[in-house]
Amino acid sequence: MRAAIVARTTGPSGVELVDLAEPAAEPGTVEVEIRAAGVSFPDLLLSQGRYQIQPELPFALGTDFCGILREDVPEQALRAGERVAGVLQYGAAAEWVRVSPLGLCPVPESLSDIDAAAMPLAYLTAHFALLCRGGARRGDRILVTGAAGSVGLAAVQVGKAIGARVVALVRSEADRELLLSRGADAVVAEASAAKIREAAGGGIDIAMDVVGSDDVVLESLRSLHEGGRLLTVGYAGGSIPTVKLNRLLLGNIEVRGASWGPYTRAHPGFMQVQWREIMRWLAEGRIATPDVQVFPLEDAAAALATVAGGGVRSRIVLEL
Repeated sequence: MRAAIVARTTGPSGVELVDLAEPAAEPGTVEVEIRAAGVSFPDLLLSQGRYQIQPELPFALGTDFCGILREDVPEQALRAGERVAGVLQYGAAAEWVRVSPLGLCPVPESLSDIDAAAMPLAYLTAHFALLCRGGARRGDRILVTGAAGSVGLAAVQVGKAIGARVVALVRSEADRELLLSRGADAVVAEASAAKIREAAGGGIDIAMDVVGSDDVVLESLRSLHEGGRLLTVGYAGGSIPTVKLNRLLLGNIEVRGASWGPYTRAHPGFMQVQWREIMRWLAEGRIATPDVQVFPLEDAAAALATVAGGGVRSRIVLEL
């Protein structure tokens, strides 16, 4: 089978297209024929040896996927031949994979293979952060940092789906129209607590941070009203910020971690509950599928280079 692998941890230059043997059957796994696989920021970090997990070389790229299930999964009422979507830590950019059935979700007929591979990681992460860790509810004021990225765009839509007021923090005014078109109530292009509060019409209830730079975290904390919480979701800014605890004390505010992968692995069935709600919102028109750039599997290195170039305002998907 064909697979796009990381042969060397040198970033996109270390990615190669190779032929591998199909994965052997293992207890507790089922076989999926991959139709499309998402490539995202974690893939870039993995390819550079900078991620929190460092698989043994070589390993296949790919996190999100859509494919054809080749075995029945009676405990989830899934039948062989059905389309399924899921998320792997890595390895989806191959023609065949074996995965735990606990990580599979059915794909509705209305959703294409490409869109199904573009949605899981970003939307499930945003849903988990805001609803599970943040306790978001209708009427909340929500700040989303890094709002023009894939997780940020998903978070803006999740916030609007539950009836919150959403302020999008971006690096450039050029992103304003994109965020407004995705439902943001206001867009701020400067990390300034005063401007965030003004745009929100008051203090922020939940700040969801995917940037992680010191200035963004500081201004996000300053934007919170009493009892507010900051959700730390990622560090796209390239560094891990520090927080002075006296700011939490004086403001009666909180910082909460939101790591979707470990949580869903520890809570079987949680991912499927999330996916059903996200698919319902999609059917009702409360959220939309992301913009997508499609690359053939043989151009996986170019796809990863696009991620590395920054400024991507669409999901990158490999078509098999």
